[in-house]
Amino acid sequence: MSTIEAVLGDITGEDVDAVVTAANESLLGGGGVDGAIHRAAGPRLARAGAALAPCDPGDAVATPGFDLDPPVRHVIHTVGPVWEGGDQGEDEVLASCYRRSLAVADDIGARSVAFPAIATGVYGFPPERAARIAVATLRATPTRVTRIRLVAFDDETYGLLTAALAG
Repeated sequence: MSTIEAVLGDITGEDVDAVVTAANESLLGGGGVDGAIHRAAGPRLARAGAALAPCDPGDAVATPGFDLDPPVRHVIHTVGPVWEGGDQGEDEVLASCYRRSLAVADDIGARSVAFPAIATGVYGFPPERAARIAVATLRATPTRVTRIRLVAFDDETYGLLTAALAG
């Protein structure tokens, strides 16, 4: 059984086997958390991602962590849904991001994984709804990952994740 906790901080500094990045389909890096992870991991991350692209929304793939501080060995890239009002299957695509990321973590032997709030930035997914989906999906998905950290970049997201975990 996995331990799931919410923390406030910078995902690039997490002490985990793998960090998840909220990627775009090209896996070349972007803004927000994806840009921060790409900057911390160095230019080889974009080259490794490009070799695996495109990645469909709801799917996930892994690359080495490159220049991320040890013990981070892997970056799991997942593409979240663009919010279109909630009636275009966005909830299921977001849930799939979390399920597929855990499956990839199992495939690469990661036992600890840090997740950002997927799709809540420029993709526009409502943060409270995303927090509930993240927690429910992570709790319901069988995995060999023993420690899951939901890393919030700001106080608002941290509060929503904490509430979802308590609820």
